[in-house]
Amino acid sequence: MNKIYTATVTATGGRNGHVQSPDKLVDFDFRSPKALGGANDNYLNPELLFAAGYSACFDSALNRIIKMEKAITGATTVTAHVSIGKLDEFRFGLAVDLEIEVPGVDHTKAEELVQKAHAICPYSNATRGNIDVNLVVKETVHANTN
Repeated sequence: MNKIYTATVTATGGRNGHVQSPDKLVDFDFRSPKALGGANDNYLNPELLFAAGYSACFDSALNRIIKMEKAITGATTVTAHVSIGKLDEFRFGLAVDLEIEVPGVDHTKAEELVQKAHAICPYSNATRGNIDVNLVVKETVHANTN
């Protein structure tokens, strides 16, 4: 791989610790969510950041495909649901549901654009074969032009 950009963040204390980048743009505490034994859900955690990164990256990939194909769409949205769960007695894993809206095109075209975005998105390429990723293309209401 020809590296274009590298992000650097250091973690101390794991899920109940702190993360910080050298420039301190990232500089905050992590806490386990309530479902994983934490006191509440009022802190950032790795799954939230993964969901933020994946949804933003996928939306960029989708918009790149839309531009390359010269498709006419409305503003796209990608909502990532990142789940953590037990794979067996000792191991944990992640699963992702991406809900994608591509307004302005029919559902078949939206599905085609989403599949092409899934093929080029760096997060999709990193997770392929490692994490279950479910793509859900939501139906959008087309405006009546009459």
